[in-house]
Amino acid sequence: MERLVIWRGLDEWRAEASWVRIEDERLSATGTQLGAMPDPYRLDYTLRTGPRFVTETLELSLVRAGALKRLRLVRESDGTWTADDMRLPEVEGALDCDLGLCPLANTMPVLRENLLSPGTAPRDFVMTWVDVPDLTVHRSDQRYEPIDEHHVRFVGVGTSFVAELEYDDDGLVVHYPELAERV
Repeated sequence: MERLVIWRGLDEWRAEASWVRIEDERLSATGTQLGAMPDPYRLDYTLRTGPRFVTETLELSLVRAGALKRLRLVRESDGTWTADDMRLPEVEGALDCDLGLCPLANTMPVLRENLLSPGTAPRDFVMTWVDVPDLTVHRSDQRYEPIDEHHVRFVGVGTSFVAELEYDDDGLVVHYPELAERV
């Protein structure tokens, strides 16, 4: 599967387009996110996973207020993460990155764990979460609870955030309440 996917923000003005390729339990994507809050920004990203949809690299380039900021996240095969070659011990063992405001980031765990298949048990994950537009990196504990073949309940562990995400047959987000929907 290879296609262009476009989302629009629901909580504020935002648009995102991503060229996504899913093949042999690997995902690669190149995308651009445009936002207006807190001030206008453009975020370009390239995401690559290895086998079983486990993140290998996430490269980011952000233009905001006339300044360029870059970030390169790498997950090593031993489960360690680095941000611009600086080790991130708080996210060791995480399999996935989660790029803020980006619905695509909710695809990897869903595909890897078959969370759209009937009878699949809920799963807890540690994510390497990147805040947008600041590009700061944090640990995010998340729970994915399968509902049916097109819906998964997303729970921010330790927070009050809960959302029922809608997916298409390829495992890509169609609707993320209060965040984004596909156009």
